[in-house]
Amino acid sequence: MHEYTAETEKLADDIVSYARWRTRLDPIPLDHPRTEAELTEICGPTVTSTGIGGEQALRLFSEVLAPACLSVDYTRYLSFVPAAPTEAAVLFDLVVGAFSIYGGSWIEGAGAVHAENEALRWLTDLCGMPKSSGGVFVPGGTIGNLSALVAARGAAEKKLADAGKDRPDRWAFIVSATAHSSVPSAAAVMDADVIKVETGPDRRLTGPLVAAALAQHGDRVAGVIATAGTTNLGVIDDLASIGKLCRDRDVFFHVDAAYGGAGLAAPSARPSFDGIEFADSVIIDPHKWLFAPFDCCALLWRDPDQARAVHAQHAGYLEFLDAYGDWNPSDFAIHLTRRARGLPFWFSLATHGTDAYADAVQVTLDLAAAAGARVEEAEHLALVWEPQLSIVVFERIGWDAAQYQAWTEAMMQAGTAFVVPSRHDGKPVFRFCFVNPKTTVEDIDLIIDALK
Repeated sequence: MHEYTAETEKLADDIVSYARWRTRLDPIPLDHPRTEAELTEICGPTVTSTGIGGEQALRLFSEVLAPACLSVDYTRYLSFVPAAPTEAAVLFDLVVGAFSIYGGSWIEGAGAVHAENEALRWLTDLCGMPKSSGGVFVPGGTIGNLSALVAARGAAEKKLADAGKDRPDRWAFIVSATAHSSVPSAAAVMDADVIKVETGPDRRLTGPLVAAALAQHGDRVAGVIATAGTTNLGVIDDLASIGKLCRDRDVFFHVDAAYGGAGLAAPSARPSFDGIEFADSVIIDPHKWLFAPFDCCALLWRDPDQARAVHAQHAGYLEFLDAYGDWNPSDFAIHLTRRARGLPFWFSLATHGTDAYADAVQVTLDLAAAAGARVEEAEHLALVWEPQLSIVVFERIGWDAAQYQAWTEAMMQAGTAFVVPSRHDGKPVFRFCFVNPKTTVEDIDLIIDALK
């Protein structure tokens, strides 16, 4: 099973050829899901006592299983937050797997960790964080947010201990009512509370709103979580006023920029993020809008030692690792074993340069502006929110929720587009999220015409 045979050689050629074919496929089809019963009937048992062979397994994947997965890099996949990894990033993901790199410690993965740190430095510089800052790549925003909240609690407990005070019975975190669902989920894992703050018509959490919540709950607040690009609307909280308040009150400040943080790369959007430089921690997902493959979330720390204090694991067999430098990625989040998942992002950045990234993000920002204008011109549609970042939210005038759903399913089955309904103020709406620079205004026009 571990020998490189003539059969392995042929399988390697077939797999590389298949990956090369998919990487240069243009146009990319949407494809469509199948039911469990359909897949079972077509594939039969795939995991057996004697194996079905690599050739048959690859055939089943390429002909049956892969087409039953929606292509998130399809140009008219505009739902949720899609992905559009560069060809360079996708191809290098093959290399990362081939080399079996362990990315948890410096001694075992020094070259990989160095490269990842180069990519992380670009992101911390975009945020305006100090040169002493650092970070680590984790699977996604949920683990990134959870790791940040744990560090916030650790910092709050240390502050109380240094002052000779007791910790509260339950810690709490101040968040906007529109914060990502992973934030209350992370708090629940920690057996902590979230204090949801209702915002004004602009949906932005602000310093005064946070100050009011602190006045009421301050003794048990471990941190404040702001959002830089809400998933549904793309709203960026008032980071400047929140950040200054947290700095003045010595309260941990975390920014969830999982989706929106990529906008920092575009000079036109950078002013919207003013105040992010005050953050104690930030998450940005390159697999969303920075053209990396799944799964890749950058967790950035203003003070890495603050993260290490709560996340580093200690055991006799781990002591040897600390003798070869003090930058072990496993010390900076909730993980020990980790894949060097930041390498495909680094390789693409190194290949194309950061200017190309700025240009690509700007293309998607321009697409959102163009889509908003097209929606406003269409008599059968109504814009319900001024486009924020690369998100456009609108309604199909006269339709109920069932009609939204039926249209979406018909477009998906036809392979025309994937635009799913969302909800805004309790009403069904459609939502475009642009992250693919290969999407065109013509794609937008096609979808708008199909909504008549």
